[in-house]
Amino acid sequence: MKRLFDEISYKTSKITTKNYSTSFSFGILALHKSLRKSIYNIYGFVRFADEIVDSFHDYDKYILFNKFKDDAFFAIDNKISLNPILNSFQETVNTYNIDLSLINNFLGSMEMDLLERNYNEEKYNDYIHGSAEVVGLMCLKVFVNGNEQLYNKLKPSAMRLGSAFQKINFLRDANVDYSILGRTYFPGVQLDNFSQSDKINIEKDIEEDFKDALVGIKMLPSSSRGGVYLSYLYYYNLFKKIQCLSPSRILEERIRISNLEKLVLMFKASFKNQFNLI
Repeated sequence: MKRLFDEISYKTSKITTKNYSTSFSFGILALHKSLRKSIYNIYGFVRFADEIVDSFHDYDKYILFNKFKDDAFFAIDNKISLNPILNSFQETVNTYNIDLSLINNFLGSMEMDLLERNYNEEKYNDYIHGSAEVVGLMCLKVFVNGNEQLYNKLKPSAMRLGSAFQKINFLRDANVDYSILGRTYFPGVQLDNFSQSDKINIEKDIEEDFKDALVGIKMLPSSSRGGVYLSYLYYYNLFKKIQCLSPSRILEERIRISNLEKLVLMFKASFKNQFNLI
């Protein structure tokens, strides 16, 4: 009957992904079906950790986060958890031999959100590495399916893609992060005086991330290339929308990609992947 519980656990991660992120769900659908389960399992884990530090304001976040952290490593060590999200995550970690240092780095960045409000250059880089780059590396472990040579070759590009995604999230969510959560991620930037030059400098940095990330996307196995490229297109289009806005507009609204635009991007990614045009 453990198999039934594992299936329920996986479905919990899938439901979590679909309810929290339509964009990420679109990207997963563009992956080969053999990969989808494990990526749902990874997303469910990172989503729950992020939810603790961002949303549970009426509860003791420190207690909740530390319990979640302890339970995660218990699940990995014992290959089971009564928490369905952690049970599905441990299965993926153990199946693909995901390095525990990646998980530690991710949880370390989530913990920073409980402690930090303003980030200097070092803390900014550490946060991006733990919150986004290592998540990309966890997914890369699944995509290469044990090919360590390919993993090491694609590792820098996967990190740059995660970095681009996170920086765009910082810009897209700047209003909520600053006005509600009291966080300013970009070092040396005062959001109450967010200038056009600040915005341009951040955008130049993101452009470089995208450029380097695309090199690695092209070398991914076909089973994952289309899905990762779709995520790349989604965020790049989001980035282009942000570039057209003034700094004040960024602090007033959350930029989105419509469902129709997502479908067009999905068709484009699928077509280009199918005919090796990426």
